[in-house]
Amino acid sequence: MGNCHTVGPNEALVVSGGCCGSDQKTYVVGGWAWAWWLISDIQRMSLEVMTILCRCENIETSEGVPLDVTGVAQVKVMTENELLGYACEQFLGKSVTEIKSVILQTLEGHLRAILGTLTVEQIYQDRDRFASLVREVAAPDVGRMGIEILSFTIKDVYDKVEYLSSLGKTQTAAVQRDADIGVAEAERDAGIREAECKKEMMDVKFLADTKMADSKRELEMQKASFNQEVNTKKAEAQLAYELQAAKEQQKIRLEEIEIEVVQRKKQITIEEKEIDRTEKELIATVKRPAEAEAYKMQQLAEGHKIKKVLTAQAEAEKIRCIGEAEASSIEAVGKAEAEKMRLKAESYHMYGDAAKTALVLEALPKIAGKVAAPLAKTNEIVILSGEGSRVTGEINRLLAELPVSVNALTGVDLTKIPLLQKMISPQCQTAM
Repeated sequence: MGNCHTVGPNEALVVSGGCCGSDQKTYVVGGWAWAWWLISDIQRMSLEVMTILCRCENIETSEGVPLDVTGVAQVKVMTENELLGYACEQFLGKSVTEIKSVILQTLEGHLRAILGTLTVEQIYQDRDRFASLVREVAAPDVGRMGIEILSFTIKDVYDKVEYLSSLGKTQTAAVQRDADIGVAEAERDAGIREAECKKEMMDVKFLADTKMADSKRELEMQKASFNQEVNTKKAEAQLAYELQAAKEQQKIRLEEIEIEVVQRKKQITIEEKEIDRTEKELIATVKRPAEAEAYKMQQLAEGHKIKKVLTAQAEAEKIRCIGEAEASSIEAVGKAEAEKMRLKAESYHMYGDAAKTALVLEALPKIAGKVAAPLAKTNEIVILSGEGSRVTGEINRLLAELPVSVNALTGVDLTKIPLLQKMISPQCQTAM
């Protein structure tokens, strides 16, 4: 009986021995293999990449300059059956550390041999060529051990006699000089190129500005043209809208007028019917009663008229009778007065001037009473005068003017009466 063994792609399975005492080895990578109990031998070998650090100190170059060189190698076991068999013969049963140690010794030997054939400048300045030489020289030897060199690089190169630093200073100075010259030339070329570029830029800018201005002008012209067309269309649309609106408004107005006409006709019909109804109602409620009332009033007026006429006729007859009676009475009284006056006149004529004077004298107290009536309410009369004779003069003047006043009132001249002439004459002389 036996077991089935499997390995991954990073390992190799080595199966040795078999039935009937066979010494054949079987190599399996990333697969499985059958092994018999107590007969087959199973061993494994890692196929992973191994990193080896190679360090050589105080190795003299072809010029006798001692250098310290550090290199890094990446190696692995090859998987071809024949080469894998070589690796198994060399390293099967050994650890990874032991395998790396064997490979390290081989690589360091070849690294020392190659360092002795190169100058410091070749090693320092062309590390890739140096590493390539080491890889080419060491590859056949490690290949016979079933090992493949994947890469080999120089990590560091330095010396203890400051050869590299001196070489670096010279090179640095030269490089610095070349750098300054290069910088100056570059700045010159850059200035020239910058000026040319600025000129080209300005030319391009002017050309672009010109094109932009042309494009802007064309755009403005197109916009103006479009705006003009748009405004024209808007104006036409507005006019068409207003015209259509006016037409619609006119239609609406015509409809409204027709509606108003119909309404007016209906209103007129209603008003005519209302007038007829009102007229009939007035006839029934006003005219007929008014006619009846008028007839009644007419009859009453006729009765009142007849009554008033009869009353007026009776009153007139009464007044006429009273008037005739009063006229007769007045006529009798007038005749009596006239007779009385006639008799007085005859008497006055018979008496002459003495009778007239007597009448005037009889009338004077009455006249004086009438004249003095307002003075009856006066408590006292004060005559102001600076001279005592002035008061007397005023009194005499009043007496002198008395006949004139009586003559004016009665037509009787008192100055022609002898008695009064005697009374007045001294007063007049005193006044003089």
